[in-house]
Amino acid sequence: MKKLFLLFLCLHSIAFLFAQKIDSKLQNKIEDAIQGFNGDIGIYIKCLRTGKTVSINADTVFPTASIVKVPILLGIMDKIQKGELAYDSTLVYKDSLLYEGVDILGSFKNDEKILLKKVMMLMLTTSDNTASLWLQSLAGKGTRINEILDSLGLVYTRVNSRTPGRENNRTEYGWGQTTPKEIGTIFEKIYRNEIFSAAACDRMMRSLGRNYWDLNEAISQIPPYIEVFSKNGCVNAVRSEVLLVNAPHNPYIFCIFTKNNKDIQWTHDNEAWTMARKISLMLWRYFEPKDKWEPPMK
Repeated sequence: MKKLFLLFLCLHSIAFLFAQKIDSKLQNKIEDAIQGFNGDIGIYIKCLRTGKTVSINADTVFPTASIVKVPILLGIMDKIQKGELAYDSTLVYKDSLLYEGVDILGSFKNDEKILLKKVMMLMLTTSDNTASLWLQSLAGKGTRINEILDSLGLVYTRVNSRTPGRENNRTEYGWGQTTPKEIGTIFEKIYRNEIFSAAACDRMMRSLGRNYWDLNEAISQIPPYIEVFSKNGCVNAVRSEVLLVNAPHNPYIFCIFTKNNKDIQWTHDNEAWTMARKISLMLWRYFEPKDKWEPPMK
């Protein structure tokens, strides 16, 4: 009987500790906020000071769209760490690298020179697809990047495009795939200097802190004087974003992924973007209640 009682106490304690990791108050707020959304939505939020989380479909696989450029960044940093690439090295652009669109790098002439670090900047800051595909190839292609992701314990986050054996996944998810929790985990590992080295994480954080796309997305609801590391990804029926907000009292991660969206408009009032901004502002006020900043557009 005594052993059974001790077992009961142990299980009760474990359940209590697990429950303590869930921010029930915030979970309820987020669940209320997403009611009626016309699409599939997944959310992962983590307060980096307390460790408390909110998870809604956080382990569901979503298309990355341009958020795949974060795994590509890991692949490039792996090469730099090994001395196989140099951050300040000069690359030569070739017309064969062009990915049709409105990218900056695609406007280069054949044989023009550009620094590797500038190509990385274009990939993450402006989300340049020509730059990203070039870096994916330099990193060892999707195959090598996926090996790195696997070594980090990530089960679902993968590069699909131009990666042998990933054709079916590409058909379903496009360029890449992830879950809200896994991409949030990558950002947290970078924040805590747990990938490659502290110097590599420092470089990646700086690279992720220069997002050009800050008008329609969740990042627009964070005061401009606050450091935010982010990447967003969008195609017609997909609008997704991951942010690590370096808030002064409660730094936090916010990942919001959507797919199969009914609203595919490329306007400020797109339903998914509106939802992302609404929740982002809610989180800022929740984690930093004394800050009275108001966004010019909500």
